[in-house]
Amino acid sequence: MHDPGLEIRTLETPDDMASIATMFQQVWGSVEPIVGVELLRALAYSGGYVAGAFVADHLIGASFGFLGRPHGEEALHSHVTGILPGVQHSGVGRAVKDHQREWAAERNIPWITWTFDPLVRRNAWFNLEVLKAQVADYLVNFYGQMNDSINTDEESDRLVIAWSTGSSTGSSTDTASEPVRAVPSGPGRVIHVPTPDDIVVLRRTDPTAAAEWRLRVRAELGDRVIAGAVVTGFTRDGSYVTHVHDRVD
Repeated sequence: MHDPGLEIRTLETPDDMASIATMFQQVWGSVEPIVGVELLRALAYSGGYVAGAFVADHLIGASFGFLGRPHGEEALHSHVTGILPGVQHSGVGRAVKDHQREWAAERNIPWITWTFDPLVRRNAWFNLEVLKAQVADYLVNFYGQMNDSINTDEESDRLVIAWSTGSSTGSSTDTASEPVRAVPSGPGRVIHVPTPDDIVVLRRTDPTAAAEWRLRVRAELGDRVIAGAVVTGFTRDGSYVTHVHDRVD
């Protein structure tokens, strides 16, 4: 249940966009803007998604995304979503995702996609177990090194998430064109891939250990997903559940 005082709405004006840019800097602790007013205005004007979450007209969260066609299937790609630290874990993130889903479904967009750091447990749990979204791909060092206070110059491996809106444009009946992977049929193994307790804290306290975790998860999860394994869940103790197909020659 969402806070009845929470309002989520799409935004258009330059002042709205400036508020989003400032809020994102607060969330990520970044000196440089995460996004500029001009780009947000262009996204909103051209049919993209730009929305803010408000309590008593105070901006506490925001999200923006653009339309794309991953693997030939139309999708809203949610590029950045940020919630102020003081209201995280209060249901605002879920409310923003629900708003995105409704917005996309109203436009007959069948998928929402986004990326997240596979080392961040809370995001993995939220995406895979709360939203029941699916892993579509693993991208190695997708953005290059990032210099905000959360990522602290680490390489930016990302999992790609695809979330169905329940809508269909009827543009394709070929499941291979959808931005998700089906669970392989036939013989296979279930493999659990662990993650660190809190990678954000670990980056600050032990950067070497954080880098080692990056390489470990890249090898144990990334290499398997790239080769065709399917992530089917995330456990309470912080492990990805993967189904690896055993090929029979």
